[in-house]
Amino acid sequence: MEKMWAGRTEGALSREADDFNSSIHFDSRMYRQDIAGSMEHATMLAVCGIIEEQESEQIIDGLQGILDDLDSGALAIDPDAEDIHMFVEAELTKRIGDVGKKLHTSRSRNDQVALDIRLYLRDEIREIRALIRDLIAAVCEQAEKNQDAIMPGYTHLQRAQPITFAQHLLAYAMMLRRDDGRLSDAAARMNYSPLGSCALAGTTYPIDRMFVARQLGFSGITENSLDGVSDRDFCVELLSALSLTMTHLSRFSEEIILWSSWEFKFVELDDAYTTGSSIMPQKKNSDMAELVRGKTGRVYGDLIALLTVLKGLPLAYNKDMQEDKESVFDAVDTVKMCLRVFAPMIRTMRVNKPNMYAAAQKGFLNATDLADYLTKKGMPFRTAYKLVGGLVADCIAKGKTLEDVSLAEYRAASELFDEDVYAEISLETCVGKRVSAGSTGPESVKAQIRSVQEFLQNEKDFY
Repeated sequence: MEKMWAGRTEGALSREADDFNSSIHFDSRMYRQDIAGSMEHATMLAVCGIIEEQESEQIIDGLQGILDDLDSGALAIDPDAEDIHMFVEAELTKRIGDVGKKLHTSRSRNDQVALDIRLYLRDEIREIRALIRDLIAAVCEQAEKNQDAIMPGYTHLQRAQPITFAQHLLAYAMMLRRDDGRLSDAAARMNYSPLGSCALAGTTYPIDRMFVARQLGFSGITENSLDGVSDRDFCVELLSALSLTMTHLSRFSEEIILWSSWEFKFVELDDAYTTGSSIMPQKKNSDMAELVRGKTGRVYGDLIALLTVLKGLPLAYNKDMQEDKESVFDAVDTVKMCLRVFAPMIRTMRVNKPNMYAAAQKGFLNATDLADYLTKKGMPFRTAYKLVGGLVADCIAKGKTLEDVSLAEYRAASELFDEDVYAEISLETCVGKRVSAGSTGPESVKAQIRSVQEFLQNEKDFY
């Protein structure tokens, strides 16, 4: 196949160089966006009097035919084509003759590919955000069902204070809400059309860039033609947002892996999201969560790869920038795959409330509440902290819990202790009296659930 750029040279490459230079095997996924952009470009050329109306209609009809045939499978993308842009243009010229050669008037592949990837990623962001919202909904459903499930809260992976499983889950809902917001912001910043920047310097034709931008749903146009063709900030920003999303999924996965182990047995994953062992018949492995945790590094790698490609590039376009697509496509595909398995894994997860409660009864999780009990009766907190620390040390030595300490022993430590101390240090009381906003207390958890539900119902900010 003769190269579209043949002229200055013969356009003849060695087979190895041609394969190395080609991007058709990964940019072919953008064929719909490439054709949509070309249709609006052809419309604009006619509106501006650059080509005849009849020619524009002929080009658009030809492009629609190519789109229909690609969608139906009647037309296969030629793997020998250099890229999707050249394939579509060559196919168009084959179908409608020389009129098809007019389509590329006042544009370059530089601004064409910059347009295509923005259109493609804009669509992908919307799909990823929908998947994130589905996961948030799954988390919220589990939280609503487990508002009464008391478990140990941890710091340093040491039992710290009693909380509800609902509150623990809702922490991930808040992380995922921020992920949704970052993706929305990334979409808003990428939503400017570079078409009309041409190779780097603009064009001598009287084009209307804003017309095409409006037709394609952009907020406006890129204001500098060099920046328009060389900017890939939006790809980096998306990869950064996706990396943070994977951070959250990885942290969640780690906890699911721990919770489903025999050492915890807080949850049990549905068989549909676990695997077994080839040699140990008793095993039920949380492989889906482990894979999500593992694939996080892959998305981080995509981000670092693109940053490294861009860091030394002079303006404007350089062939290095062809490397943007494989990184960003891989990250998009990976995140979507992880989200699609994560939401149903959470929805079908079974919660072992008795095991959670039993774990919360160990480890002196109510020690802070015992110190607060004394503080509310007038003892300085640091004094109360030291006194309770001594009581805990004595309990450990004697193999007792704070609930096992007799009233006489308490009073020997401080006259401020009374019979109400036992009610004050019960797990239910420790959780129930948390009244600050955002806390593990029942009213606060209900408010958090309502907030998440309202977020999911509010579509006005869904890009």
